[in-house]
Amino acid sequence: MSPSVPRFHLAMPVDDLAAAAEFYGSVIGCEQGRSSDTWIDWNLRGHQFVTHLAPTRPQAVHNPVDGHDVPVPHFGLILEIPDFHTLADRFRAANTPFVIEPYLRFEGQPGEQWTMFLYDPAGNALEFKAFANDDDVFAT
Repeated sequence: MSPSVPRFHLAMPVDDLAAAAEFYGSVIGCEQGRSSDTWIDWNLRGHQFVTHLAPTRPQAVHNPVDGHDVPVPHFGLILEIPDFHTLADRFRAANTPFVIEPYLRFEGQPGEQWTMFLYDPAGNALEFKAFANDDDVFAT
């Protein structure tokens, strides 16, 4: 049966599969799927996320957003507000450093959202966010 909303597939480079397994499996809580010596499939809230062993990485770029230097590229999930705070607590409990600490961005404006940025062990930038009003996800 097909899901009502299309799921994404994203493959990201990592330089240490064991560290990726600890971070995505234990810290974030993703269920592990198929794997080999060079990649691991993860269930990222119904999306297929794959960590591929790739020892070299390009240099990161940052762009200013709401007074913060946002790492580019980055990826993540849009969560419900309680789930956002639960995940932030999981990162804190695992002593995962934030690039941008969880905070309320665009407060009182269209697109008001909680956001946080961090890097996985391979240096991939992640953003997790939660909108005050889900209708504002694509607000102009």
